[in-house]
Amino acid sequence: MATSPSSSAQAARERVARRLRDLRADSGLSGTELAARCGWTHPKTSRLENGRTPPTPDDIRRWCRACDAEDQAADIITQSRDAESAYMEWQRQVRTGLRRLQDSYLDLYRSTELFRIYSPTLVPGLLQTEGYARAVLSGVAELLDIPNDADQAAAARMERSKIVHEPGHRFVMVIEESVLYHQLGDADAMAAQLGYLLTAGALPAVSLGVIPHARQRTLWPQELFHVYDDQLVSVELMSARVRVTQPSEVALYLKAFEQLRVMAVYGAEARALILRAIEALH
Repeated sequence: MATSPSSSAQAARERVARRLRDLRADSGLSGTELAARCGWTHPKTSRLENGRTPPTPDDIRRWCRACDAEDQAADIITQSRDAESAYMEWQRQVRTGLRRLQDSYLDLYRSTELFRIYSPTLVPGLLQTEGYARAVLSGVAELLDIPNDADQAAAARMERSKIVHEPGHRFVMVIEESVLYHQLGDADAMAAQLGYLLTAGALPAVSLGVIPHARQRTLWPQELFHVYDDQLVSVELMSARVRVTQPSEVALYLKAFEQLRVMAVYGAEARALILRAIEALH
């Protein structure tokens, strides 16, 4: 990608900062005068209105009071919270374990008609078996040094995945062939996962494509991302989940997804690649 996946989050923060800066300018206050009214130092004013430090709700209330614009405080606080939710560190989301994270997606999943999912590393969560999911989530807990509730989280993921059988949703999923060879869990768990892909790929609402190793590419492997309808992209980085909502960036991900989708094979060709991976386990 030519753009950083966190740029939407930064752009949202900068919009909040620009709004604060405009409020100060419209009130005729200098940065030093505003700092004095708010009871902090001038450098803090500079950091806030240049987007280097996200404001707290109290910062915003003080700023608006200093600018005689208290009626705008609630709206700016909401805008700031939305901006901060665009870039969510995994550590902040899962500090008490992974089970709650699985449940947090339910409303979004139910409201989405078309899911587009690209994964260069893992079987997409919606197609994971419980044993495979348990291995994935246990690895995440160890990496992030959080309570390991992988059993409960995997069960919640299975419950969430029932949506692939519910009417009103379509799923277009593209994975790299290497996903089929990244063994997570023991050989039996991996064999069960690959076997389920043979079944899941035939579900009426699911289109599962595999990009073969030996394929001339028009686009190199990208980060794991989900597109929910045409409105939201969720990008999974090692340290954070980034929510992309800026239309120009969403359009870029849609364009990339289409390029990746047409490189993949489907149906009998995809099943042949999965069967070859199953044979390689023995």
